[in-house]
Amino acid sequence: MSLLLKINAALAVAFVVCFVAAGWVAESSLEASARREALAQAGLMMDSALAIRAYTAEEIVPLLEERLKTQFLPQSVPFYAATQNFLKLHARYPQYTYKEAALNPSNPRDRATDWEADIIQRFRNDPAATELSGERDTATGPALYRARPISAKPECLSCHGLASAAPATVLARYGRDNGYGWQANEVIGAQIVSVPLASAQASAGETFKVLMVSLLLVFLALWGAVNLALYVLVMRPLRRTARAAERLSVGELSAPDFPEGGGEIAQLGRAFERLRKSLEKSLKLLEG
Repeated sequence: MSLLLKINAALAVAFVVCFVAAGWVAESSLEASARREALAQAGLMMDSALAIRAYTAEEIVPLLEERLKTQFLPQSVPFYAATQNFLKLHARYPQYTYKEAALNPSNPRDRATDWEADIIQRFRNDPAATELSGERDTATGPALYRARPISAKPECLSCHGLASAAPATVLARYGRDNGYGWQANEVIGAQIVSVPLASAQASAGETFKVLMVSLLLVFLALWGAVNLALYVLVMRPLRRTARAAERLSVGELSAPDFPEGGGEIAQLGRAFERLRKSLEKSLKLLEG
C-alpha cells in the first residue's frame, strides 16, 4: 500500500469516528432543543390561561355581580373562561390541549382522566412541587405535558365547601353530587397543557440532515485539499527523489539532481546528493 493510500485510510477512519461522534452529539442536542421548544410553547399557553383567568376575575366578574345574585353564570368562573378560550384553539389545532382537570369538579367535562389523576395525586403527595412535566403518547403522536397544581382557595369554599351551604344558583345548575367537599388549600386539580413533539422533532430532523450533509461536504473539500497538498508537497518530491536514488543505486552518476528546497524531503535530497558526490570521488580515486 502506497503512502498516499495509508494517509487516506487514516483520514477516512478519523473522519468516520468524528462523523459518528458529531452526529450523536448533534442529534442529542437537537432532540433536547426540540423538547425545550415544546415545553416553552406549553409554558406560553399556560401563562396565557393565567392571564385569561386574571382578566375574568378582575374585569368580568365585577360587571356581573348583580346578575350573579339571581343566576349562576359559568362565564364568570375564571377556570371556565380559560378552558373555553383554549377550546377555540383546540378546534384549529387539535394536537394542542389545555385542561384544568379536577378529581371532583362541578362540571363533568373537567373530571381528570387516569393519567391526569396521576399527576394530581403526585401534587397531593408532594406539596412542595410547583410544576411537573413529562412525555406521553397520544393519538397524534408523542406529546409533552406541563402541569401546575390547582389548590382550593378559601373563597372557593363558598361554592365548593358543603353542598348544603352552596348558593342555590350553583345547586340549580350542577346539582348536589359533584364539586363539593373541598378543603382550604387542598390540591383539588391541576392545570395541564399538552403540546405535540412531532413538529419540533421534524424541524430538528431537518436541521440534523443539513448539518450532517454540510459536515460531509466539508470533509470532502478538506480531503481534496489535503490530497492536493500531499501530492504537491510530499508525494511528487518523494517520487523524484526515489527515481533519482534508484538510478544512483545502479551507478548512474548522471541521474537528475535531487529536489531542493526546505523541509525533511529536501534534507533527504541533500543527503543523497552528498552520497552522489562521495561516489564520484571514490570512482575517480579508483580510476586514478
